[in-house]
Amino acid sequence: MGSDHFLRITRLRALIEHENTGAGERATAQRMLDRLLRKAGADNTSRLAADRVYGSRHHRPGRHASTVSIVESVRDDIAFARNFAPVSSTPGTVTVHSPLAAAPTELTVLVSTPFADQIVVTIGDIPPEWGWETDEFDRVTASRDLRALADELAEIIDSYNHNGTDVGPRFFRTIRAQEKTLIR
Repeated sequence: MGSDHFLRITRLRALIEHENTGAGERATAQRMLDRLLRKAGADNTSRLAADRVYGSRHHRPGRHASTVSIVESVRDDIAFARNFAPVSSTPGTVTVHSPLAAAPTELTVLVSTPFADQIVVTIGDIPPEWGWETDEFDRVTASRDLRALADELAEIIDSYNHNGTDVGPRFFRTIRAQEKTLIR
């Protein structure tokens, strides 16, 4: 486990254990901590059956939760991650990087569920110089920062999903940047 994960895990645990942390913020911080632990390989609870894979937060909204309640949890996680700012680092320490926290402030993230089994995240108000690149053939493509942001959003959503050989996914997800689909 890298020192950047250790620092972020330590800060999230401190936030969870602090007596003045509200219930909603505590739950969101716990979900982020679960995701970090799973990502670091310290949490082996994401694989509960040989043929099924459960996301680290699959159990949080409830086994039979509707997609609407899952969307609410995803919105909370995104809002928390956008506001999560690591304490300014001192020389010689590693700074934690989160694409959501590093994204421009004018950028908007809309989470919706147009169908009962689909979650769509639309990234809007993207500054052209930050989110888009033009290649040598004059094609406009997503920048590295925008792709990293889409990957983090997909990871948050996938943590509530399940899949396996004997069962399909709980829901499908799509990440869009304005009118362009980045991840399906």
